[in-house]
Amino acid sequence: MDKNFKKQTIAIDTPFARRDPYGSISIPIYNTVAYEFENAADMADAFTGRVLVPDYSRVMNPTVSYFEDKVKALTGAANVFSFNSGMAAISNIFLAIAGTGKNIVTSRHLFGNSYALLTKTLKRFGVEARFVDLTDIDAVDAVIDADTSCIYLEIITNPQMEVADLRVLSEIAHRHNIPLVADTTMIPFTKFSAKELGVDVEVVSSTKYISGGATALGGLIIDYGTFPEVNKTIRFELLFNIGSYMTPQAAYMQSLGLETLDARYRVQSQNAVWIARRLEGLKEVKVNSLALDSHPYHEIANEQFGGSYGAMLTLELASEQACYDFINNLKLIRRATNLFDNKTLAIHPYSTIFGNFTPEEKAAMDVLPTLIRISVGLEDIEDIYDDIIQALGL
Repeated sequence: MDKNFKKQTIAIDTPFARRDPYGSISIPIYNTVAYEFENAADMADAFTGRVLVPDYSRVMNPTVSYFEDKVKALTGAANVFSFNSGMAAISNIFLAIAGTGKNIVTSRHLFGNSYALLTKTLKRFGVEARFVDLTDIDAVDAVIDADTSCIYLEIITNPQMEVADLRVLSEIAHRHNIPLVADTTMIPFTKFSAKELGVDVEVVSSTKYISGGATALGGLIIDYGTFPEVNKTIRFELLFNIGSYMTPQAAYMQSLGLETLDARYRVQSQNAVWIARRLEGLKEVKVNSLALDSHPYHEIANEQFGGSYGAMLTLELASEQACYDFINNLKLIRRATNLFDNKTLAIHPYSTIFGNFTPEEKAAMDVLPTLIRISVGLEDIEDIYDDIIQALGL
C-alpha cells in the first residue's frame, strides 16, 4: 500500500494478506478453528513459528490478523496483538514483562480494574506495584530499581483527567533500560503518535472508540519493537498458554469500526468541547475538560495530542446525592458504563466502577463521591446539552 496515503485511507483500504477467491472487498469472517496444510514440513514450520501463518485460531486467525494489519499500518508498530478485551491486553503485557520479585512503577490514578489487577491479582504472583505521582519526575526516577519491569500509565487518567509528560517519562524509562507502557484508550491512535512521544508499548481497549457502537469487546497491544522480548513472549508463549486471543467475529466488527473511526471521533470530540465550554460558566457545576484553557493539564494535553482532547468530560456537583439525582433525572443520556459509544453515557464512578473499593482506597485514588463522568456521543449536540441542563434542575 502507498506509504503516502493518509490514515483515513489506510483505515479503509489496507489490502488483505491474500486475495479473497470471490473478490470480496470486506474481509470475510473466518469462523474456523483449524487449518489444513499441504505437507508435513509446512505444518511444522507453522506450529514452530518459522512461518507466520494460521495453524489454530487460539493463536492466529485471518480475520483477526487483518484487523491487526490495519492497526499496524495506522500506527507504524512492529507488532500488533489483538485480545478479547482491554483488560486482557493489559494483563498480557504485564505477564510478558514482569514476574515474581519484579515491580511495576505506576500511578494510583488508574481505571479500577487496572488498579485491582496490580494490587490483588498480580500481587498474589509476587509482582509489586509501586505507586508514585507520575507528574513528579524526581519521585519517579527515585522509585525505579534493578527489579523494575516498566513504567505504566494512562495517557489521560479516568476519571481524574491527569496528563503526565510522556517524553520525560520515556527518557527516564530508557535511562533505566525499561519500557514505557501506556494505555492510550482515551485518544485514538489515529490522532497522535505514541511512538514519537517515546512510548514503547501501547495498550488499547478497542471496545471503545474503535468498536464505536459498543458491538464488540476487544483489546490491543501495540508494540513498537524497542524491547524484543515483548513480541517473543506474547507471540510464542502467551497466545498459546493464556488463550485470550480476539475472536474473528469481534475482529470483523472492529475492522469495520476503524473505517468510520475518524468521522465519528471528529463529531464526538467536537461535541465534548462544545458542551464543556457551554457548561463552564455555570455556578451549579464544575466542569472538567482538557479542552478548557482553565484545566491544569490543558497545555500538556494540547502539546502531546495535537489539539485533540477526547470525548470524555466530568462534572463535579455539590454532593453525592446531587450526583444520584442527576443520574436519575436523565432522559436522553444513557445510565451506563463504557466510553466512546455512539450514544452519550453517564455514570457515577465512585459508586459503580470503584464501588467495591474502600472509602480510603478511593480517596487515595482521588475518586470523588461528587463526580459524574460523561462520555459524549453522536446525538445532536443541543439535545445532549439540554438533557444535562434539565438533569441539573436548571
